[in-house]
Amino acid sequence: MSRIRTVEAIIHGRVQGVGYRFWTKGEAERLGLSGHVRNRPDGTVAATFSGEAHAVAAMLAACRQGPPGARVTEITEAEGPVPVAGFQILHD
Repeated sequence: MSRIRTVEAIIHGRVQGVGYRFWTKGEAERLGLSGHVRNRPDGTVAATFSGEAHAVAAMLAACRQGPPGARVTEITEAEGPVPVAGFQILHD
C-alpha cells in the first residue's frame, strides 16, 4: 500500500531569476507529483508537493540542488493539505 504525503516547502537562496519554478514543475511532473510552485515577494520560492511519499522525498532532495544557476541555502518544510490534481506555476 502506498502512502501519500503532502509537503509545503519554502526554498531559500538564489532561487528567483534562474528558472527555478519551471525546473520544479518539470521535476514534479516527472516524479508524478501534484501541487504548485510560486515566487514569493521575499525572494524565496514556495512549493507544495503531493504524491507517493518516496517521490515527495526525491523531489525535496532535488530541490536542495535546483537548476543550474540556483544556490539553495535552506529549505523549510511543513506537512500540508492535499492540493488539486496536476502541477501548476502560480503567478503573483
